[in-house]
Amino acid sequence: MSRRALFWAPRALSIAFIAVLSLLALDVFDAGHGPLKTLLALAIHLVPSFVLGVVLLLAWRWEWIGAALFAAAGVLHFILIRQRPMPPATEISQMLPIEGMALVIASLWLANWIKRGDLDASR
Repeated sequence: MSRRALFWAPRALSIAFIAVLSLLALDVFDAGHGPLKTLLALAIHLVPSFVLGVVLLLAWRWEWIGAALFAAAGVLHFILIRQRPMPPATEISQMLPIEGMALVIASLWLANWIKRGDLDASR
């Protein structure tokens, strides 16, 4: 993997991941609630995107934070999904994309942190 790709991959994937989570929050508009309840539900659904946005800002400078907190986000989502009763196929279809992507991003942040010296020289 080239140095430039290793540097930008976790950053770009983090932005894309946060954007997808934000798009998923738009399902509150289908619930048929009034405007105030809909705005409150939207704000609640966007909390993970805001938190991961802050994580991204911190990880841009300190890669280890991105590795630790994106991994923690994946594990937290796994725990929360496992607490709700649902068929196994539904559980897997809800877990795999979110946890999988969070853990891929965490591993890229970790690789970025490990190779930090090499990446700084290439900027």
